[in-house]
Amino acid sequence: MINTNLKFWRRELSLTQAQMAEKLGIKRSLVGAYEEGRAEPKLATLVNMARLFGITLDALVTTDFSKKKNAKAAAQLQAQQAQLAPAETSNSRPGGNLRILALTVDRDQNENIELVPQKAAAGYLNGYADPEYLEELPKFRLPMLGSSGTFRAFEIAGDSMLPIASGTVIVGRYVDDWLGIKDGTPCIIVSGKEGIVFKRVFNRLKDDAMLALHSDNPLYSPYQIDVEDVVEIWEAKAYISSTFPIADLSLTRLASIVLDLQQQVSTMKKV
Repeated sequence: MINTNLKFWRRELSLTQAQMAEKLGIKRSLVGAYEEGRAEPKLATLVNMARLFGITLDALVTTDFSKKKNAKAAAQLQAQQAQLAPAETSNSRPGGNLRILALTVDRDQNENIELVPQKAAAGYLNGYADPEYLEELPKFRLPMLGSSGTFRAFEIAGDSMLPIASGTVIVGRYVDDWLGIKDGTPCIIVSGKEGIVFKRVFNRLKDDAMLALHSDNPLYSPYQIDVEDVVEIWEAKAYISSTFPIADLSLTRLASIVLDLQQQVSTMKKV
């Protein structure tokens, strides 16, 4: 019903495809593709549509409003019923609330990986949900990551996660279920107070509504962050760096000594 309802509600609201695209934060060509059934909207776009039309997400995808004599009244009734219905789902628990994720796509409707450089980190806190802001960010694709999930890249600063050096780009996969994060998972955490940080996450959501953040560099002490302050979490899946890890010379010497001893023992056995 998506293409039928999109076309119906756009006309009900007296909007052109360009105006609809502007309100949804997408390209005009996408509106045409959705109305003609040539492409399917992402979840975030569907949520934005439902909010714009004043209907539930379920009604948007299952109800043909073009066949209803009084579509607006029906939409209002369904919205009221949805608000009155109990919501005993995982989304009602801490870290499970629905978050609308803005993203960009290429000409073939493949999701881009947007890069957030260090100099754009402060602006990201205000523009993370703004499609126009994301359009201005550098974009690339990594086919090796596959198509399961939405990815974004962040250039990190500081030495708290050595041997991953400052300036490294961490590619993260968007985490929508925070309760499912396993202890020790390296993540990019976006929060109002801390900004953008790269840490290992220890999940304390069920008991304390907190996340414990640990650095790999022992010089940095762990700390906790309130879940209410967290905006986004991206699980680290890859990194890009122009700095190669520095070899531990002590271990290299030890390995050389062990190899030398092995060769001596082998020679003695032959004698």
